[in-house]
Amino acid sequence: MDDKRLSGILAFLQSAEQLKDTIRSGSTREGRPESTAEHSWRLALLVLLLEKELAGIDFPRLLKLCLIHDLGEAISGDIPAPDQQPGDDRQERERRDFQTLCASLPKDLAEHLIALWDEYAEATSVEARFAKAFDKLETIFQHLLMPPPGASFYEFNLTYGRDRTDYHPLTRQIRERADTETLEMIRSLEGAPSRS
Repeated sequence: MDDKRLSGILAFLQSAEQLKDTIRSGSTREGRPESTAEHSWRLALLVLLLEKELAGIDFPRLLKLCLIHDLGEAISGDIPAPDQQPGDDRQERERRDFQTLCASLPKDLAEHLIALWDEYAEATSVEARFAKAFDKLETIFQHLLMPPPGASFYEFNLTYGRDRTDYHPLTRQIRERADTETLEMIRSLEGAPSRS
């Protein structure tokens, strides 16, 4: 391998490590803040576990989309889903940040990763639409694991990403399970004092 190419790849890898310190609004089941890297890993794991159910999908492409979809957050951080607003330029900022992260890569790799990021952001392929649906589902299931902040917190789960998760019979089936578990959580917490 060309030494300059290797140097660019390793520089990107070292910069991408920042995603481990990019904190999301959710937490682990023990209450430790969750990193975006942990979310992306579990999203990829979810997809891997569903591979046999995804016949006809370009599975390596789907995994790539899951691994890179939030990499731009390594630079400017995550905006919690409840705080996201239409027209907040979040997607444009994340794309700029992702391009900055890719600057050290060899041109062909940078172009490939940026094209994948754009495909995900614009949901231009079946694989991107699945990645977006599974991204929302992973977040909802993580919310169900974290120490409950109160019943009202979980009401967000019931509408979060529904336009994405209603995409396919498989994602709808998983969403139904998530909604059932969310409703059970809300019922169990109603009347209990909030932990927030």
